[in-house]
Amino acid sequence: MAEIKNNKSDFVNKDIRARQILVIDQEGQKIGPLNKFEALKMAEDQGLDLLQVGNQDNSTAIAKILDYGKYKYEQKRKQRENKKNQVKVENKEIRLTVGIGDHDLETKARKAREFLEAGDRVKVSLKFKGREITYQELGKETINKFFTKVEDIAKVEKDAKLNTRFLDMYIVPKKP
Repeated sequence: MAEIKNNKSDFVNKDIRARQILVIDQEGQKIGPLNKFEALKMAEDQGLDLLQVGNQDNSTAIAKILDYGKYKYEQKRKQRENKKNQVKVENKEIRLTVGIGDHDLETKARKAREFLEAGDRVKVSLKFKGREITYQELGKETINKFFTKVEDIAKVEKDAKLNTRFLDMYIVPKKP
């Protein structure tokens, strides 16, 4: 049994603080409660390590006899596998203005559709320039006109809300 460098969260071999240990062997069979030194001796005789997997109460720990290097390798492999299967959602932004033309609105809607089909979240921002801020109804009308062009594949996550000079709305793809 070699000296092992372990994670801060894992208690292995001599790092286990409890005096009484409920020992479980490699196959998952309960060996029973032993004192710390007997448990360490048993693991050492088998050429394996003793890993604390839980606490029963303050004075008793639950520990498993296993190959710690192999255990760490399996944990890292599972972590890599989970990371590979993880879906990363990106936030994209489309900027509009109150007086945007129909063709430009159509172009922006087409781009938003691409983002939504890729599974991204889209923030639709309508910027008020100068005194346009007094005509917020026109801004909401423009955002609603934009949303009607993508509503077949999108749903509103957050309704249009004014913050400083922008009217922001968040849309996400619909689940099939």
